[in-house]
Amino acid sequence: MTYSPGKNASDRTPTPEPPGAADRAQRPGAMPVHKYRRYEPFRLTDRTWPDRVPERAPTWCSVDLRDGNQALLEPMDIERKRVMYDLLVRLGFKEIELGFPMASRADLEFTRDVIERDAIPDDVTIQVMSPIRDGMIEDTVKAIEGAPRAIVQIFNPTSVTQRRAVFRMSRAEVKALALRGAERALKLRDSLPGTEIYLQYGTESFTQTEPEFALEVHNAVLELWRPEPADQVRVVLPASVEAYPPHEFADRIEWMHRNLAHREAISLTLHTHNDRGSAVAATELALLAGADRVEGTLFGNGERAGNVCLITLAMNLYSQGIDPNLDLGDLDEARRLVEQCNRMPVSPRHPWVGDFAYTSFAGSHQDAIAKGLRALEESGSAAWDVPYLPIDPRDVGRDYQALIRINGQSGKGGVSHLMRTAHAFELPRRLQIEFASIVQTKAEAGGEVTADQLLVWFAEDYLHEADGAPLPGPLEDRSSPRAVLDVLLARHALEGSLGETRVQGPRAGEARHVAYAEASVGTTTRWGVGVAATEEESLARALRSVARRLVAEVAA
Repeated sequence: MTYSPGKNASDRTPTPEPPGAADRAQRPGAMPVHKYRRYEPFRLTDRTWPDRVPERAPTWCSVDLRDGNQALLEPMDIERKRVMYDLLVRLGFKEIELGFPMASRADLEFTRDVIERDAIPDDVTIQVMSPIRDGMIEDTVKAIEGAPRAIVQIFNPTSVTQRRAVFRMSRAEVKALALRGAERALKLRDSLPGTEIYLQYGTESFTQTEPEFALEVHNAVLELWRPEPADQVRVVLPASVEAYPPHEFADRIEWMHRNLAHREAISLTLHTHNDRGSAVAATELALLAGADRVEGTLFGNGERAGNVCLITLAMNLYSQGIDPNLDLGDLDEARRLVEQCNRMPVSPRHPWVGDFAYTSFAGSHQDAIAKGLRALEESGSAAWDVPYLPIDPRDVGRDYQALIRINGQSGKGGVSHLMRTAHAFELPRRLQIEFASIVQTKAEAGGEVTADQLLVWFAEDYLHEADGAPLPGPLEDRSSPRAVLDVLLARHALEGSLGETRVQGPRAGEARHVAYAEASVGTTTRWGVGVAATEEESLARALRSVARRLVAEVAA
């Protein structure tokens, strides 16, 4: 046993405050913090998990139909359960928990529905669960009759508080209960001809159980079962309540991983809740600490603050070049179906799948994304490397149109990106700055500015030719664009200078030229834009546009 117990809070040496901290200190709060005890650190002094890196995906087991369903305000009816089950199969889950057949008629009916419809693919194993109570394990096994294969999970709570306040049992009595259930499950393992049963045991509330007692109970069960690798026994160490930080959970999992009996023959399983908001981190660290398998839900639905989100875990692996062994190519469709089944929305800021998961509103971020996408396109590289985008959104079914969305915070990078990708206007840099300023002013009223609204504003400022009077003859009859500008400004008794001019040729499938012209009168500089079927006419229109805008500005 390679750990040392932590000290009590009263024994801890206070950390010295940095110089001047007292002057900057926040006032003590009024909340009753005295009601709560700090966790006792496990102190695994020779931990190895910090030096490891993920190399492969764990075995995934979805508990959406059981743990997720019991947390819903409106539990799923059988039709919604069918939709959820079919989605899980399509996503590639090989282990799917159907329910708690003895807890409710609905769970029993759905378990029978899946079996009797022959809806279990050859590579999928269903899972059911039962507490260790008289008759319940037997009835749970009867509920899976006819299934080709199934995991039967048995569990009993072992935490200090539940032993004292709920069951009023000693350690010895709790251990004896676990062994009685394990013996029943073992006897029933071969009781259904044609059904292969795999056993799973868990000390429910592992995080609030003394580690040495949790190990004692698990090893007693494992010594009774004496599993071989072919038996595919699962041992689950659930964070039924997330009770301490992720590194502490990892220490305890590593210690259990080292000391569990018959370790080479069991699949060490995590079932992590999110009470502290760190279920994903705790699970990732615990996988480094030796766990093999993860139970969780799509998008983290579950009791209280939820279960660990399997999609987040899988996508985190994917973003590091590790195959998650799930088909996540259309996350938006998966989210739509989960919202339909759960009748609960997925947050717009949810990692990887929320509406805004790949979207930037801030100007500096938008500029970096736009430049990164263009650089990647020009390089032809197969390796993804774009600022602020950890993966290519197209991999999960998103297009690039939603990457940059405009509001009053947005800058030239975002505005020019949408004008290029949505409307094929390649704005020169100084025109980007000018138009972005116009957009920011118009967007001050609040709300998002769509790509269509951008085009309306762009047309209002640059493409409506208020001057009206045509040039005398085609453009080539003038000595230069500068001469054309002089003609246009002279009508208003103004003198100006021509800056940059540029003509953007037609793209594939288009029949238009776009011209851009920059000009100044005194210290006032403006841009004009012209669109026409020919290069000559587009430039003429751009010159009329800039002249009109200069006249309007100087007159104002």
